[in-house]
Order: sequence, then C-alpha cells, then structure tokens
Amino acid sequence: MKVLVIGGGGREHAIVWKLSQSKSVDKIYCCPGNAGIADIAECIDVNQDDFRSLLDFVKYEWIDLTIVGPEAPLSKGIVDLFEKEGRRILGPTKAAARLESSKVFSKDLMRSHGIPTADYRVFTSYLHAEEYVKFKGAPIVLKADGLAAGKGVFVAASVDEAMDALRQIMKDRVFGEAGDRVLIEDCLRGEEASFMAFTDGQTIVPMVSSQDHKRIFDNDQGPNTGGMGAYSPAPVITEELQAVVMERVMKQTIRALKSEGITYKGILYAGLMIDKGKPYVLEFNCRFGDPETQPVLSRLESDLMEVAMAVTDEKLSEIRVEWKKDPSVCVVLSSEGYPGKYRKGDAITGIDAANRLEGVHVFHAGTAFKDTDTVTSGGRVLGVTATGSTIAAARKRAYEAVEKIHFRGMHYRKDIADRALQRESEK
Repeated sequence: MKVLVIGGGGREHAIVWKLSQSKSVDKIYCCPGNAGIADIAECIDVNQDDFRSLLDFVKYEWIDLTIVGPEAPLSKGIVDLFEKEGRRILGPTKAAARLESSKVFSKDLMRSHGIPTADYRVFTSYLHAEEYVKFKGAPIVLKADGLAAGKGVFVAASVDEAMDALRQIMKDRVFGEAGDRVLIEDCLRGEEASFMAFTDGQTIVPMVSSQDHKRIFDNDQGPNTGGMGAYSPAPVITEELQAVVMERVMKQTIRALKSEGITYKGILYAGLMIDKGKPYVLEFNCRFGDPETQPVLSRLESDLMEVAMAVTDEKLSEIRVEWKKDPSVCVVLSSEGYPGKYRKGDAITGIDAANRLEGVHVFHAGTAFKDTDTVTSGGRVLGVTATGSTIAAARKRAYEAVEKIHFRGMHYRKDIADRALQRESEK
C-alpha cells in the first residue's frame, strides 16, 4: 500500500519512520517533508495548503491512505474534501477540528457537557478584558482563541505580565485573526500530562501517556514554545487515573460532539493538569502532539498502518494495540532565538553518530539540504529520542546522543524528564 503524510516536522518524521516498519506499506510520500524524512520517504513539492493539488496527487498515485500531521489543514477542511471524493484520510473533519482551532468552542463544549476544566471568560473587547484581568489578579491564563502554533497561551504570574500578553494578542495582533477573541481563565495548579487516543467515532483506544515541556528554559522558565522535549510514560498518570481520564474526558468529549451532530475520527489529544489526583483539561488537540509523538510512537509495538486503517474504516474495535514497556525520552534541539526570530541555514554535524547509539533515533523537525550539508531551517531543529529500561536510562542515552550533535547557536533544555526521575526515586 501507498501512504501520504502531510507535514514536515519531527512529528511527521516519527510517523513516517513508524510507517516504514509496516509490512503492508510499499511506498511513503511526504509533503513537504524535511532532510530526515527524505531518507525514508519521497518528499513531494506540493503546497500542503493546496488541497486540490494534494487530492489530484493522491488520485494519480493511487494512494491508499493520507495521514495529516499538523493542525492547520484539518482546521481548513482537508478531511471533508478527501472524504467527499472517497479517499481514505486520518483526521477529524473541519467541524470536529474546531475542538482545537477554537479554544472558545472547546471550552463552551466542556462547560456544557461537564468535562472538567478551569473556569473562564471570553472577550472581544480589549478594554473589557483589561478590566477583568485587573479584577481577577494573577496568576491568570490568557489564550488567543484560534491556532497559534502552540504559542498563543500565556501563563501570567503578575498583572503586568497579563497586560503584556493581552496587548500582544489583541493590540499588536501577533497571532493575527487567532486573537480576535481572547479567553481568560483561572490558573490551575498541579502537574501537566499529555493523553492521546485513537478513535473511530465509536471505539476509543488510549495511547501510552506522556509529558511535554513547553517553556524554552530549564525549570519551566521563559516563553512558551511548541515543545522542548517529552517523555513517556508520565508517572502522574496512574492506571486508576487513566480510567478516570478515559471516562470523564475522552469518552465524554466524543459523546458531547456526537450530541452536537459531529462524529470525531482520528487522534484525540487532551492536555491535562493533574491537581490532587483529579484531571482538568487545559486544551484539546486534534492530531498527534509534537514532540510527544516521538517518544510515544517509539513505544508502539503494533503496526501503525493497521491502526490507522482501522480508525478510518471504523474497525478499531477489531484490533488490539500493543505497546512496549520500555520508557522513551525526547530532547528537542532548537535554533538560536527560538521561539522568537531564529537563525537558519547553519550546518548540522553529528546526527549519524547520534543515531548509531543503541536505542537512539534522531527525528528531524526543522532541517533542509544545502549542497551536501544538512542545515537548520526551523525553530525546533531535531528531536533526539531514546528508549531504555527505565526513564533514567532513556534520559541518559538521549543526552549522550545530544552531545554528539552540533550547530551554531544550538539550544536545549537540560532538565527533560527530571520530574519523572524524581517520581522514580520516590518509589
């Protein structure tokens, strides 16, 4: 069978890498791909926002399945177009993807259907939002309503920080139309975790848990990013808590959407805050998380193509999804300046040496070819991912691999999975 993967980041590299292990997959295409993906898939030069050209390519090449990596094509209705033309594609429809593309829609749905989340207010007026911030005080959370590449959320520790975030969203318009509405919500305390699941609209199969590291600097300091590292499993998600998350969050969300006339198929991602053993939803994503996908798919024992086909064909109840016991840790290497204006075009060395280490795989996120060199081309450049018998062992391997890699201005956090190590030592 032939597969097309849409996207060009670390998440898509992990998806392509896992698909390449499937006995049923003969050919993988990726649009646009990156320097790492090009080693195992054919990268095609088609604009990923040009849905009609992508559909024509799928028809011409007789592609059996398309997998959508990033959120933007989902929010713009690529699944609706492909399904209308009878083409198999993994992802939710435009209506279902509003769960991610509109934080206001998501929060209103949760409030209406009893899905645990923080209290909130929505504003279209800067002045009214400003008054509310002054009234509520800090800490407080401000979110641009629309898609903002994972950077439209501000956790303000002071009123001044909140005012600055408000100005960025509503006055400076740094996120464009995504900032037409701002959502201001209570700041939850606890430990964050990522919970992803496969669903065909009826059956929901959980993936192994994971935990992301959003801030750019160690000890969760500095601005939010798309994610600076992740590990799996997240010890905070116990078996008992997973059962609660599945019932009160995942299943209830699918039921809530169905009551609104929306069938959700694809990947459902819940960003959670665990406070005193209880889960609260921070946000929903409608696709694989990035960088959580790298450690999670590293632990997938089952055939990803088989799982994806079962989701699209609504036969998920007929298969069993198996996972490896060994934990996995991913450390993201970013360009100088990220998440602001960052450097590009710097030569990268040491990737092959890192990949030769046992249990290590380096996923490309923002890379390209320049003559014979692999160079930086994005804010997040590589996701150095390792498995091991324990989180400590996986973490040690990941950082040993990081030491092999070099490019000008390379930045990475040194505390990925530290919280998990602390939990392991407490056992």
